Amino acid sequence: MTETVRKPWVKWVVFGCLGMVVVGLVAVVGLVALVMGSLKQSDAYKNALDAVRADSAVVEALGEPIEPGFFISGSINVSGPSGDADLAIPLHGPIGKGTLYLEATKSAGRWEYSVLELAIEGQVERIDLQLEE
Repeated sequence: MTETVRKPWVKWVVFGCLGMVVVGLVAVVGLVALVMGSLKQSDAYKNALDAVRADSAVVEALGEPIEPGFFISGSINVSGPSGDADLAIPLHGPIGKGTLYLEATKSAGRWEYSVLELAIEGQVERIDLQLEE
């Protein structure tokens, strides 16, 4: 008759590994939330969303309210009164979805947008938004 040998340390190793996986996942989620939050706090992002929500063609295409998605791609680099931004912001409303593309440079504390356009899902034409600072 074979006797089962108990190894009490095995459960602690399993719990330890699971704990490390959970801590790693929480760290990754926290880092992503921190990066997305910092992008969403930028003036370039906020001004672009204001322009989108005020544009009648966008409201007609997406409906109201227009809400941004969570995962923004791109980058913003700001150093004092100068910087640059290159973002793709997913947007959705009750009628449709789209992606807002923006390219901007900041000089003397003011953002100038070289590209600010909305690509609507399922449409070839883009809505060009003119934003004056």
